[in-house]
Amino acid sequence: MMTDRFVQERLPPAELWPEFDFSALPELAYPPRFNCATELLDRMVAGGRAERPVLYFGDARWTYRMLADKVDRIARVLVDDLGLQSGNRVLLRGFNNPMMVACWFAIAKAGGVVVATMPLLRAAELGDIVDKAAIGLCLCQDSLDGEVEAVMRQTPHLARLCRFSALGDGTAELDRALDGKPAQFTAFDSAGDDPVLVAFTSGTTGRAKGTIHFHRDILAICDTFPRHVAGLRADDIFVGTPPIAFTFGLGAQVLFPMRVGAATVLIESFGRTTLLEAITRYRVTGLYTAPTGYRNLAPLAKDYDLSSLRLCISAGEHLPQATWELWRRTTGIGIIDGIGSTELLHIFVSAAGADIRPGATGKAVPGYRATILDDAGHELPPGAEGWLAIKGPTGCRYLDDPERQKGYVRHGWNITGDIYRRDQDGYFWYVARGDDMIISAGYNISGPEVENVLLTHPKVAECAVIGVPDAERGQMVAAYVVPKPEVEASDGLIAELQDYVKRSIAPYKYPRQVLFRDALPRTPTGKLQRFRLREES
Repeated sequence: MMTDRFVQERLPPAELWPEFDFSALPELAYPPRFNCATELLDRMVAGGRAERPVLYFGDARWTYRMLADKVDRIARVLVDDLGLQSGNRVLLRGFNNPMMVACWFAIAKAGGVVVATMPLLRAAELGDIVDKAAIGLCLCQDSLDGEVEAVMRQTPHLARLCRFSALGDGTAELDRALDGKPAQFTAFDSAGDDPVLVAFTSGTTGRAKGTIHFHRDILAICDTFPRHVAGLRADDIFVGTPPIAFTFGLGAQVLFPMRVGAATVLIESFGRTTLLEAITRYRVTGLYTAPTGYRNLAPLAKDYDLSSLRLCISAGEHLPQATWELWRRTTGIGIIDGIGSTELLHIFVSAAGADIRPGATGKAVPGYRATILDDAGHELPPGAEGWLAIKGPTGCRYLDDPERQKGYVRHGWNITGDIYRRDQDGYFWYVARGDDMIISAGYNISGPEVENVLLTHPKVAECAVIGVPDAERGQMVAAYVVPKPEVEASDGLIAELQDYVKRSIAPYKYPRQVLFRDALPRTPTGKLQRFRLREES
């Protein structure tokens, strides 16, 4: 049993939990007790993958044995020097690099609860997380410690800060503390339903929420989408843009590859061509990024050798069909789209290969059930639009937040807040986020549908469509447009875009207001923050 039961005591009441289902796949029948760090790392070392690469970082190449060695030494420092007790929350702050991965596994192996945060978060945001999760210790990359020091001056919770460098071989405190520590550490005897991660949502709708995940959840996401949809292999090498602190990045670049013995190229910062250069240099086979990333890479891809690529995966926000078609024309590869959430940890609807239907997100990932519900919780027939609802081996458990728990979990289902329709073949087609539906003069208008049209216009680089208050219509369709670099914003372009939408879809859906921007507000993970645009209107 965990010594510190803070997280367990702040789980939602059992009656507010979603229904969990582990019966759909035999691999989801996990034993009562195991530590996810042992399952994902130590088993690979013992099973013949010890000398195989797991992480590439610049010129550095870490094998599974090297990572396991570093993890055990860090775990020893956590317990012996920093006084970590099982159940303690540890704030983890760093860019995508090998020590960030090693620290994550060390905290888990020692019985701690990881609370990883985006590098771009500032003291006020970090302070909210520290207070919410009552965090006393922070492991922080040495180049990011300023905001943590500011938090320590503001809150009594955070008492200890230990810095590390990207490769753990510098002069930071944790680097030095590893010297002389034994490379053996016996993992904490975790139960499968002990918490190991509190992941905070990325803030697309306002203040972030803490979501609690167990050791068994970590394995469940590895044994569903990557195994049964994406088809990961031991010889794969992955690269991607999502931060490890974000559950999309954690799964894509750490957990999924390690479950099959594959490797990942980690990159701390990105320029326009960084991903393309990495694919060419390391012969990457799998790419993870958001739809905007694929759209930006497409015009540059012809100048790079991408022949090693076999998997391109998108999540984080809706993948417009125009972007899918653009990438397919450019590379010959169909992007694997998927929808997941921090609440369920990773992807639960997707399709790959010949099963892809351009424009559709996909089908329920094996291990999960998906349906469409109305406001009363009744299942809707094919073709009807309603709330996307999910059940499976993972689900929403907010940290000390019963009111928002009631909003996300209804009738035993996880209600993601997305409006979808399901066709006769079981494919799910995205309509809008629930708060992105625009009701104008009695018409229901999907903001993403208008965005999809605008993105096919040759002068548009990015766009976002929202509803703004209007005295006559209730709401008016407004488009925020980032023109391509060589295009000048003008009244003439406004009229051109409006006419283009009228010719492409029902004329009542056209944006009556077009506003030009140099960039759109996004989270550190690349998700569009439409709520910030609404705040402007």
